[in-house]
Amino acid sequence: MYFCQNFSVMYRTHNCGELRLDDAGEKVTLSGWIQRSRDLGGMTFVDLRDRYGITQLVFNMDQDAALCQEARNLGREDVVRVEGIVRERSNKNKNLVTGDIEIEVQKIELLSKSALPPFTIEEETDGGDELRMKYRYLDLRREPLKKNLILRHRMAQEIRKYLDKEGFLEIETPALIRSTPEGARDFVVPSRLHKAQFYALPQSPQIFKQLLMIGGYDKYFQLAKCFRDEDLRADRQPEFTQVDCEMSFVEKEDVMRVFEGLIKYLLETIQGIHYKDEFPRMTYGEAMEKYGTDKPDIRFGMEIHDLTGEARGRGFRVFDTAGFIGGICVPGGAGYSRKQLDQLTDFVRRPQIGAGGMVYVKFLGDGSVKSSVDKFFDASDLMMWGERAGTCKGDLLLILSGEKQGTLFALSELRLEMGNRLDMRKEGVFAPLWVVDFPLLEWNEEEKRYQAMHHPFTSPLPEDLPLLKDHPEKVRANAYDLVINGVEIGGGSVRIHDTELQGRMLSLLGFTPEQAASQFGFLLEALRFGAPPHGGIALGFDRLVALFGGGESIRDYIAFPKNNAGRDMMADAPNFISQKQLNELHLRFRE
Repeated sequence: MYFCQNFSVMYRTHNCGELRLDDAGEKVTLSGWIQRSRDLGGMTFVDLRDRYGITQLVFNMDQDAALCQEARNLGREDVVRVEGIVRERSNKNKNLVTGDIEIEVQKIELLSKSALPPFTIEEETDGGDELRMKYRYLDLRREPLKKNLILRHRMAQEIRKYLDKEGFLEIETPALIRSTPEGARDFVVPSRLHKAQFYALPQSPQIFKQLLMIGGYDKYFQLAKCFRDEDLRADRQPEFTQVDCEMSFVEKEDVMRVFEGLIKYLLETIQGIHYKDEFPRMTYGEAMEKYGTDKPDIRFGMEIHDLTGEARGRGFRVFDTAGFIGGICVPGGAGYSRKQLDQLTDFVRRPQIGAGGMVYVKFLGDGSVKSSVDKFFDASDLMMWGERAGTCKGDLLLILSGEKQGTLFALSELRLEMGNRLDMRKEGVFAPLWVVDFPLLEWNEEEKRYQAMHHPFTSPLPEDLPLLKDHPEKVRANAYDLVINGVEIGGGSVRIHDTELQGRMLSLLGFTPEQAASQFGFLLEALRFGAPPHGGIALGFDRLVALFGGGESIRDYIAFPKNNAGRDMMADAPNFISQKQLNELHLRFRE
């Protein structure tokens, strides 16, 4: 074997997923990585892998002992080039698209020797998350990640195809902008040329896409890279991608129609699912009351029922001091054991859920009831709760109590847990809906001021404008969120295009005229020069791809993601910079 230095050599006539039985007898050249090898007496079999698939190579000790020995000296992940003849396999492999053929190798060249990989590069690997993130380039060779990135590519191309057909222009917006005070924390970039001044990386292209509307580009989109310095979890990364869109001369219905069409188009082209019905709609208030969340998973029922009126005032202190008592009906759950119920109690008591405990009522098949609070409530009370929650014989009622908002959240998490345990959240089933009529504002108790539920440029519903002066807390936003399977895929709104109304909105949010001019002056100035009515939406592209791929974490659908602490384990970033760089940027650290 030798390292090939001849740059005129043909590295491959075919890829490793291409050859079929019709190619038998053809002389071919393949290049790729050694997946595995098997020595069987006088024969050696090697699986050669590239991005497209795996092809089996065959070496025969009786025909060419030296060549066979070369193959046996190869290690996993060595990069090789082989020449040989395609022939029909005697033991066909139905799990491979190339499983009907193999290559009888006549020549092999080692192109690059691999060190011993730190984990097995197989579909099921022995590498842990941190190790695989450190060696992400090796993890990318595995079939699951390859499928994920191919899916991401396909969806990006289909989105572009659909939006192009709808008349949208793909326009890039700046990545170095000014910092704004609303929303999550910015990532900031110090300027070398402008001492003590900073750029910010965009949390979204929001202001710039509105400026494009003012500029006359009535249908804009981009697959925009966005940055937010916020706490991380499975569906968050410090840098992520949005399908960012804006339209002029539209109302809410126009935007929702186009992007409902986009999701239907993706379901058809990517999943093979023909979704012909209109997406259901649910108000924010209804979502919170029935599901405890503004992003409900409607693949299954098990809605939350308010039992406060029926359960309070009977001498059970836990309920009598609670602001809210709610329950969910688990169909067929009356047979749950004490161990299973204790596990559920432990689940709702987790710090991230925060419930103090759980009450259960079993509605047994013989018509009787059994509960953890039997000594405080008689059978008629428990039956009344069951009627309120719509239970039947054989069902289980799970009840939580406490402050309303926290209890609704805990019931929402319990509902999802039960949906998982009962296999109600079926993979491959997609249940989209629109959530509408959000509050325009929410009260920030710490800062004693209102803040925008979405962002400061969201328009109020026209019918709620009279409430803006005296009852701003009652004003609803002209906004809409797209939710699929309990995942918030995107959100948007009709924007404020009137200078006076935008000024009122910023004043409500606590901005003085001087502060508003300082932070948003270029947008406020632009609104004075004939701004069209406009609105838009931003879809979380990483989340959408993960949803279509059936994954739980968007990390698996990003080529080079950060870990849960926002660190790039492979490149070891963030990291320190030199004193020379600090001096150039006019920065100094305090002890």
